[in-house]
Amino acid sequence: MAELIWDGKYDEHGNKRAPVRIELPFQTVETVNESVQERQRTLELSSSGNDPEWRNRLIWGDKKYVLPSLLPEFAGKVDLIYIDPPFDTGADFSFTAKIAAQTEDDNDEDEPSFTKEASILEQKAYRDTWGLGLNSYLHWFYEAAAILRELLAEDGSLYVHIGSNISHYVKAVLDQVLGSDRYINEIVWKRTHAHSDQKQGRKAYGNISDTILYYSASEQYTFNTQFTPYSQEYIDKYFRYRDPDGRRYWLDNLTGPGGGARGNPYYEVMGVSRYWRFSRERMKQLIAEGRVVQSKPGNVPQFKRYLDEMPGIPLQNIWTDIPPINMMAKERLGYPTQKPEPLLERVIKCSSNEGDLVLDCFVGSGTTSAVAEKLNRRWIACDLGRFAIHTTRKRLLGVPGVKPFVVQNLGKYERQAWQVAEFPSNGKDRLAEQRERETAYRKFILDLYHSTPVSGHAWLHGVKAGRMVHVAAVDAPVTRADVNAIAAEVWKASGKGPNSPQKPAVDVLGWEFALDMNETAKQVAAEARVDAAFKKIPREVLEKKAVEQGDVYFFELGALSVDSKIKKRELTLTLSDFVIPSDDVPAEVRSAIKSWSQMVDYWAVDWDFKDDTFHNQWQSYRTRKDPKLELAVKHEYVDSGKYAVVVKVIDILGNDTTKMLSIEIK
Repeated sequence: MAELIWDGKYDEHGNKRAPVRIELPFQTVETVNESVQERQRTLELSSSGNDPEWRNRLIWGDKKYVLPSLLPEFAGKVDLIYIDPPFDTGADFSFTAKIAAQTEDDNDEDEPSFTKEASILEQKAYRDTWGLGLNSYLHWFYEAAAILRELLAEDGSLYVHIGSNISHYVKAVLDQVLGSDRYINEIVWKRTHAHSDQKQGRKAYGNISDTILYYSASEQYTFNTQFTPYSQEYIDKYFRYRDPDGRRYWLDNLTGPGGGARGNPYYEVMGVSRYWRFSRERMKQLIAEGRVVQSKPGNVPQFKRYLDEMPGIPLQNIWTDIPPINMMAKERLGYPTQKPEPLLERVIKCSSNEGDLVLDCFVGSGTTSAVAEKLNRRWIACDLGRFAIHTTRKRLLGVPGVKPFVVQNLGKYERQAWQVAEFPSNGKDRLAEQRERETAYRKFILDLYHSTPVSGHAWLHGVKAGRMVHVAAVDAPVTRADVNAIAAEVWKASGKGPNSPQKPAVDVLGWEFALDMNETAKQVAAEARVDAAFKKIPREVLEKKAVEQGDVYFFELGALSVDSKIKKRELTLTLSDFVIPSDDVPAEVRSAIKSWSQMVDYWAVDWDFKDDTFHNQWQSYRTRKDPKLELAVKHEYVDSGKYAVVVKVIDILGNDTTKMLSIEIK
């Protein structure tokens, strides 16, 4: 048997390298579009020992961790997988964002826009894919395909949307993973209109198509035949007869193909004896309905096939009838690689049924999940990019009647796995090993922050430009208690007295922060007289290679102001201010911002926050069709009591800021 070989497929001992299989538990960070009643029903089901109802899943994470983590629950259970992996284009992770108009009178076409380039983590993923050319791409794709095959149900199908530059290699990999006998079709999609590169000196035919490779897991795969409409030329040629009421039809053969050898019945119809395709009883019914026509006595009767009863031409493997998304389309979301919804609608209708489970681990702008939702399929959507997750969440909320879904990640578990893998230890016992690993981890973060390590402190780990630096642990959020301890140690380390006119300063670097931590910083500054800044350790640092070709940026937490007003049992919330440190905003964006509200792309409210999961029970967001954002919302409580209300804001760069309010309803 022929085999495709690439550098890295086998180790130095001749053994095939297996895909990385680190199975980690998912963390649900948000439940989207869930009403108070739906949340209560879920709580009741859980407390009674019953499984809560299925929730579709939007997962932010690297598929090398996400796909293996899906196996314990979904191995052999996914009915349809569609993936559109990167194929040698640097634009896969970039997107174009528009800055919202300041007033309703502003012209939408005059709104400034900017291109958000790939993050360091996304650049790293791209380098891992193409860094060693074809060898690294094939190894990367082989590992992904191997796990996707394990997730696929035995009657399931896999579609791989790929460019012609790499499709022949990808097909060879799929033949090895699924078996060449499981290959069904190569679909050619005309993705763009005709163009001429010859004017720029290119000696080649215009490249206007993509390839979609279609495989099944077994012989028993789902296939619902799809049809395309007849052309007018075809209709005029074949459906040339009309009834008095105008119904068009053509005359089809009534004789049974294969004659008696195929078991067709033999009898007389209108003076003509033949083997017929219908039973005698069915033939009598068709004659009574006027569906059998004999042009003159002795001629073989024919069957009327009406145009309005014909589904069309069975779909072939060359698709030229689905146009690309044009620049002005309402569906367009600013992703260069965005695919049109009719393309995914065709795939999903053909290879799945209502209630089936659809998976896309390169979800991008969310086309697969949006179409699956509209067609009443269950879905799991994954992506590496933060903005892709935010874009998909907004897009799903625009689907009429969208069911509640969850946003998940691997959170601290992914970071713990990364820490163990990246910082091996030679400690003699478990405690010494953990201490050594944490020291190496903190030094790594301090180096990325361009700060100098310091020792002799419990809470302070470095110094930068006269400011102390605290590096939080990988598996816990920064809390108010942490900040109080940091502030006390900053004063002690500064050597200043309590009456010193100069406040000591500290930068707190953390993966996650407790709610309202930015407000906590202000309180610490006021009460302990410490200049404290909170900055997020970006997820980009999860791979050492992510920082080899550029600096990692630590974003300072934004500040959100929300006004609240209670009248009887009705709570009114109003966004009154939103501030992101100016250094965090690209210069071309800053120059176009006239009002703080232009930085807000989306905001949502959990009216009764009780646990670590934010339950999105109301939201307002901008779209191309309706860029206006509601800045106030009302909610009426049924019961009196004290409530924790959490407001979440997503800015135009995809970063989130939360604020908690304590509300008492009497």
